[in-house]
Amino acid sequence: MAALLNEWVAHYGSFAIFVLMTLESACIPIPSEVVMPYAGYLASTHQLALTTSVVVATVANVCGGLIAYAVGARGGRPLILRYGRYIRLNPQHLTTAEHWFARWGEWTVLLGRLLPGMRTFVSLPAGVGHMPLRRFVLYSALGSLPWNFLLTYSGYQLGVHWNTIESHLKPLTYFGALVLITAALFFWLSPRRAAAWRRK
Repeated sequence: MAALLNEWVAHYGSFAIFVLMTLESACIPIPSEVVMPYAGYLASTHQLALTTSVVVATVANVCGGLIAYAVGARGGRPLILRYGRYIRLNPQHLTTAEHWFARWGEWTVLLGRLLPGMRTFVSLPAGVGHMPLRRFVLYSALGSLPWNFLLTYSGYQLGVHWNTIESHLKPLTYFGALVLITAALFFWLSPRRAAAWRRK
């Protein structure tokens, strides 16, 4: 799946980022931990713009969150529990998000956007609880922005320093090849293997 997501981002750029990150915030299990670091890597090779990628992802998170918010506000908990399985949303996901919302109130939207797993489903209890829409949009944006920046910038730095990383990994690659060759020789030249060879 990761390879397919990366291929879409490479081919369709900001449009792919917008679609994928909207789906993620609409409770479709698209891993932003895959999409945004690769977008950052593409930015390091000048195929995408770093700032644009972060902004597009943040706007997409708000849009996807509004979809999930509307589902929660209009259908309530029964609708979510009835159809959630089709998007891999189980009752535990909703219960956890509701627990956070009951404890932290509207701050859950801001904090939840910074937590892997939680960020995907945090909009549902906000909709069920009819959180004021303006504050929902504001907290969603404020919570999504640092998350997207962190992921994208990490991918950017990986791309910028790829030659340095590659030079440090080369000795490990050679060592791994040596171990593999040694293991193969040991297997083929072991006494049991040699005896089996002689029996032929």
